[in-house]
Amino acid sequence: MHKDDQMTPKERMKALSLGKDVDRVPMFPFVTSISGKVIGMTHREQISSAKNLFLSQSACYERFGHDSISVEYGLHGIGVAMGSVLNNPENNVPAVKEHYLTDLSDLDKKLDLAKVERKNDPWSQRHYDMAQMTIDKYGDEVGACLSAPGPMTAAASLYPIAKLLRSTRKEPEKVHELLRFCTDAIKVIAGEFMDGGVGVSICDPVASGTIMNEKSYREFVLPYTKEIIDFIHLHGRTMTYHICGNTTALTDAMVESGCDELSIDNAVSLENTKKRVGDKVVLMGNVDPINVMMQGTIQDVDDAVKECFRQGWDNPKGYFISTGCGIPIDSPIENIDAFMKSGRKYGKWPLDPKKFQ
Repeated sequence: MHKDDQMTPKERMKALSLGKDVDRVPMFPFVTSISGKVIGMTHREQISSAKNLFLSQSACYERFGHDSISVEYGLHGIGVAMGSVLNNPENNVPAVKEHYLTDLSDLDKKLDLAKVERKNDPWSQRHYDMAQMTIDKYGDEVGACLSAPGPMTAAASLYPIAKLLRSTRKEPEKVHELLRFCTDAIKVIAGEFMDGGVGVSICDPVASGTIMNEKSYREFVLPYTKEIIDFIHLHGRTMTYHICGNTTALTDAMVESGCDELSIDNAVSLENTKKRVGDKVVLMGNVDPINVMMQGTIQDVDDAVKECFRQGWDNPKGYFISTGCGIPIDSPIENIDAFMKSGRKYGKWPLDPKKFQ
C-alpha cells in the first residue's frame, strides 16, 4: 500500500461496491507501454520475459500506488498467435508489419481457435506467468487486470485495417465471420486469465468514432462486445470498456454493451458523457496523455486532474480518475507522480467540490 493512502486498492474498491466511504477516489493512470521506463528498461526489454513484465509493473505500483496492475496482452496478441508478424522497435510500441490474412476467402480453413490457447501461445503464457507473479506478491492488496483487444481491433491484427473497413461495405458477411472468430478467441483468452484470478478490460481503438459511425458500430462491434462482456459477467467479474478517439456519437451504444466502467478518451467531453449516461455506468477519464502527460508541466497535470474532477466528481454511478489513453513512452515519469499527487489531493474523501470548482 502506498505511504500516502489509508486503504489498499482492493479495500477501496470493495468499500465502494458496498456504498461505504473510502480514503480517496480510485486512480488509473494507463501505465502500460511506459512501465519499463520506470525501472530503466527499454520497451523491448520490458516485453521480453514474464519476469521483466512483472518487474516493470511492480516498479510502477510501488512508486505510484495506483489501483490496478496491468497485464498487457495488448492489441496485436491474437494476430501474433495466429501468425501476423510485428516489428520489434527498441523503445516504441510494436506494430504489425505482416498480417496473417491477405484476403477473407476460406476463413474457415485459416482460423484455428486452438492457436490462441495459452498452451499453444508463448505470448499469452508469458503474460499469464507475469500475472501469477503479480498475484503471488500483491494478491491481497491490488488486482491484476488483463488488457485485451476488442473484436474489431483483434480483427485488424489479422487483416489490414483499410481492407477490413472496406470489407464492411463490400463483403460484410466475411467481416462478420472474422469477428465471430475474434470474439470466440477473446473469450478463450479472457476465460483462461479469469480462471487464473485476473480481471479483464477491453480496448477497441479500431472501433473508434473517428473511424466508424454509429450504424457501423451497432452492426459490426456492439453485438460481439456485448457477448464478451456477458461472458465476463458470468465469471463474476466487472468490465472496463475503452475506445480511443472521439466516441461521442457512440456513447449510448457503448453503454448498451453492459460494461461496468466506461473509460473515455480526452477527445470526449467528460461532462457531456456524465449528463448522457452517468446514471447507468461508472465513468473513467480523461487527462490528455499527449498534451498534458507527455508534453505538459507538473502544473499542467494538476490543472488537468482538477478539471476532470470538476466535470466528473458527481457522476451518479461514480467516477474514477484516469488518463484518456495509454501514457506515451516519452512522457516524464514525474508527470505520473504529479497525476497521482493531484488525484490524492482532489480525490480525498469525502469529496469537496470547493477544491476544484
